[in-house]
Amino acid sequence: MRPGPGAAGLGPLKPSVSKTQVGGSRKKKKKMAKQLQRLAEEEEAAALEVEEAERRGRHLQALSGATGAERELEELLFGDCLAAEEGELLQRLAGPPRHAAEEEGSLLRDSSDSEVENEAKSTFVAKAPAWVDEDDEAEEKIDMMHRYRRDLMKSDAEKILTKKKLKIRLEEQFQRAMGGVPAWADRENRKKSKRTRSDSGSDDNDDDLLCRTGNFITTSESLPRGILEMKSCLPANQERLAEGKLSTVQFHPSAQVVMTAGRDRSVSLFQVDGIRNPKIQSIYLESFPIYKARFSADGEQVIATGTHHKMFYVYDMMGGSIIPVYQVRGMEDKFVKNFEVSPDGSFMLLTGTSGYLHLLSMKTKELISTMKVNGRSTASAFTSDSSKVYSYSKEGEVFIWDVRSRKCLHKFEDEGSLEGKCIAVSKNNQYVACGSVSGVVNLYTTDACLKENNPKPVKAIMNLVTSATSVTFNPTTEILAVASNEADEAVKLIHIPSYTVFSNFPVFRRKQIYLTQSMDFSPRSGFFSIANNKGKALLYRLKHYSDF
Repeated sequence: MRPGPGAAGLGPLKPSVSKTQVGGSRKKKKKMAKQLQRLAEEEEAAALEVEEAERRGRHLQALSGATGAERELEELLFGDCLAAEEGELLQRLAGPPRHAAEEEGSLLRDSSDSEVENEAKSTFVAKAPAWVDEDDEAEEKIDMMHRYRRDLMKSDAEKILTKKKLKIRLEEQFQRAMGGVPAWADRENRKKSKRTRSDSGSDDNDDDLLCRTGNFITTSESLPRGILEMKSCLPANQERLAEGKLSTVQFHPSAQVVMTAGRDRSVSLFQVDGIRNPKIQSIYLESFPIYKARFSADGEQVIATGTHHKMFYVYDMMGGSIIPVYQVRGMEDKFVKNFEVSPDGSFMLLTGTSGYLHLLSMKTKELISTMKVNGRSTASAFTSDSSKVYSYSKEGEVFIWDVRSRKCLHKFEDEGSLEGKCIAVSKNNQYVACGSVSGVVNLYTTDACLKENNPKPVKAIMNLVTSATSVTFNPTTEILAVASNEADEAVKLIHIPSYTVFSNFPVFRRKQIYLTQSMDFSPRSGFFSIANNKGKALLYRLKHYSDF
């Protein structure tokens, strides 16, 4: 059958494609692509499994080739049935999943001192050194006569020490100063405390020093030489600093109180706690710059003298009254500045002009008697039993007076003194300290002073280069403080039993003490105070002494 005329000239017929058919083919292509991606992922996982199997095989091969010692250690670690449990061992070597491995690793790090490790460490054989240096065996000798090492000597025979012994000596000195081995320096205690904290689950990492209150320093019977354990506190008069020079600082004989007085015409009382030192009271003496102030022996009165006045004031703390003493009958001196109060509270000694010493009744403030020294008297001091007075003259002579009879018992010359400046007698009546214009402070025994005309000092203290203007003993006669008001930082503390200077005071690289005007120790040596020309009463806690 031939095609009709309408079909003439047309090519072969093509099938017609609808839009629905085109969309279906695209979906099939996407589906096939996803299937191909899934197959690729499966192939990659299979490859990883093959690699894991090869790795396990290598581990097994290494295990089978281990030496006898290694096998023994592995048996210790994983038990005796190693051959029967190689599959489990391989699984351990291959490792658990990553997150589980991290957890187990942290646990292994925490338990670092297991019995297995200790046994393994005990079997470890240390390697022998490649060579031995003969110089290492020769102990180095240290010269102990150097001025920086003399304080470490226990006897004069120890002029040379080995380096090892010197190290031990330094450690002992450090432990004495710290009251034992500090917790931060004790490795064993630190390990135990860390282990205890980890066992209890505590996250508190505070220092033991911050978690404990009280005294950290253990006291010994006698004060050691070399280094004085002390702490700098806030100034005693922090709540009311003086304007200008502070001429006096003194601790109350029975209460935990300190008194300051100065050229700003004021006398102030402060409670001593070493932290705030709160002010108790202040009095103002109009037109009366204070040269010196002192407590009475019972602590109920304060006596104050002026810089250029004939009168003096008595402040009655119990009654709250200020009593002016305009003139003492029988005294012709134009002004009164320096004075001393007897320890028993009976007498007051006024230093007059032209070498006169006026002995007054502390109760009535009336003149009892007058004593006269050759030349001009510059300083005086009562003995602790108030039976004698030591008077130091400008010519360098010391006169010893009997208080009851007012007679001169003895006189001696201070060795090498050109001009006397200050004097002090120890509380146990064993020592007398004389400071001169040259800066030398001679320390004598009272027995030698009472018997000899030219006694030899047991120690000549030459640490001051300017005039010695202040000397004072602490109540236990273990410390002698010497100072000069003519040079900054001119203060030294001397250890009496050994007659050596404490090397750590003053310790400040920058100026803090300045010019020392007055010094005093608290009744039981727990505190030490220095009055300076900047209006401050510097306060230091002496840690060797537990009481105020």
